[in-house]
Amino acid sequence: MTAAPYMRRARDLAAANVGRTGDNPSVGCVIEKNGAIVGEAATAETGRPHAEEQALAQAGEGARGATVYVTLEPCAKRTSGALSCADLLIQAGIARVVVAALDPHPFASGVGIERLRAAGIGVEIGILADEARAQNAGFFEKWSGP
Repeated sequence: MTAAPYMRRARDLAAANVGRTGDNPSVGCVIEKNGAIVGEAATAETGRPHAEEQALAQAGEGARGATVYVTLEPCAKRTSGALSCADLLIQAGIARVVVAALDPHPFASGVGIERLRAAGIGVEIGILADEARAQNAGFFEKWSGP
């Protein structure tokens, strides 16, 4: 299966919490391994936990060597001091990350992608990017400008 169906699933997961995640965007995450979804989640209401951390918890060891489809670049820093989503993906042994849209927030803004690539994880950017940006238009306007 190509990347688009998994990214559409991630987008649909995120849709359920748009407008309910506080200052955070509603992000969808699907973890696929050998053609099967082993974990999936959306940013929780109030913005925590993030989609990636929930999907990784669901996948457990099944995440090792898997591909992650996420509607927004994984964060590289957390206000709570907890591990960032980029670090959690690295720690889980993810092989590849497909990102719909880059995150304009200073806690990601390309740093999440750089961190994943530096760890040897393959990264692809831009699958359904316009849809992901439209889904969280207010977040993008706030951090990117009009």
